[in-house]
Amino acid sequence: MGVAMQGAIRTLIVDDEPLARRGLELRLAGEPDVEIVRQCGNGAEAVKAVAELQPDLMFLDVQMPGLDGFAALRAIPASQLPLVVFVTAYDHYAIRAFEASAVDYLLKPIDDSRLAQALYRVRQQRREHEADQHCARLLNLLGELSGKPALTLDEALSDDAGKLKRPAEAQRLAIRDGNRTVRLDMADIRWIDAAGDYMCIHASDETHILRATMRELEGQLDERRFQRVHRSTIVNLERVKSMRAHINGEYFLTLDCGHELKLSRSYKDKIELLK
Repeated sequence: MGVAMQGAIRTLIVDDEPLARRGLELRLAGEPDVEIVRQCGNGAEAVKAVAELQPDLMFLDVQMPGLDGFAALRAIPASQLPLVVFVTAYDHYAIRAFEASAVDYLLKPIDDSRLAQALYRVRQQRREHEADQHCARLLNLLGELSGKPALTLDEALSDDAGKLKRPAEAQRLAIRDGNRTVRLDMADIRWIDAAGDYMCIHASDETHILRATMRELEGQLDERRFQRVHRSTIVNLERVKSMRAHINGEYFLTLDCGHELKLSRSYKDKIELLK
């Protein structure tokens, strides 16, 4: 790919159709501030690419075999989520939901003027530092649609999706996920981060998204094991393997999975619990 451009929008293209990826690549070639860092043919490849490359932007096909676009987003930690432009053949009713939850959407076949509009919105969001709000909107959409394949969009957008349930016992956390309840072993939880009205619980094998506040979730957790290390992050102390000092009194915590979390200076008192 060559040397990255200064201020370039590092971009990932995800689509199971090679011709669709090639077509988008050719259209983006005329944008001097867009750098395509990788192309992926399925959701699993996209999840790995996001973790490895930390792109700024992802053009994401919704309908793909295996791990589809929604499932891929659920598997990406909230702290790593890039800006997302959906590429979709969904009907216009569903597109209105996407439009409220993503930077933009592109309807196949892609129109040049719509691509230009989408890129304008991406640049605007980067300038205005709205990535956190975008992440919250994405997780909002995912939480509402998660686990409800048989329901209509109206039902999927109901306020009952993803609500937190009080655990039946101290060693497990019960989470309402669509029309099922998942009971997580507390020991399996590595860290939790917040995005708007949704929480992402990163466990050993997957990420669970639910509607709850940080305060509500803290009330469900054993403070001897789980501590807040940032205004939007809770960590399982038993999963922290090392820490290193950073500037301005901050620290980086390395978990047993290799993921790093920032301990902000507002929570420096938690360092003693990690020694």
